[in-house]
Parts: sequence; structure tokens; C-alpha cells
Amino acid sequence: MIVIRLPLGIVLICGGILSFLPILGIWMLPLGLMLLAIDFPPLQGPIATAIIRGWRWWDLRRMRKRREAARV
Repeated sequence: MIVIRLPLGIVLICGGILSFLPILGIWMLPLGLMLLAIDFPPLQGPIATAIIRGWRWWDLRRMRKRREAARV
């Protein structure tokens, strides 16, 4: 599977870097990094930390919006 994941991850990262183009987007960058982290252990720690921080940020944001909606 590394034959598929490695080139696909690199293509997605390049597409994320070129996100200023209309079809490509910044969403491609984290997806490519996650694909590469499967096969490269040095990337697994930072990617896992980024995912955990993202989920925590999203939960805090959701809680704040609920509190604001309850105040109104």
C-alpha cells in the first residue's frame, strides 16, 4: 500500500501548497500529511498532536457558541 499512499500523499501536499488555484484547496495539505504519517513514524507524533488540538479547539468553539445561544 505504500506504493499508493506515498505518491498520493505527496500529490495532496503539493495541491495544498498550491491552494491559491481555484480547484485546489488547503484541505489537501493535512490530508496528505496524514497519509504520509502512516508510513513515516517521525510524522506520527506531530500529526497526532495536531489532530488532538484540532478536536479540542472544535469542542471549545462549539461550547462557546452554545453558551452564547443560551444567553440570548
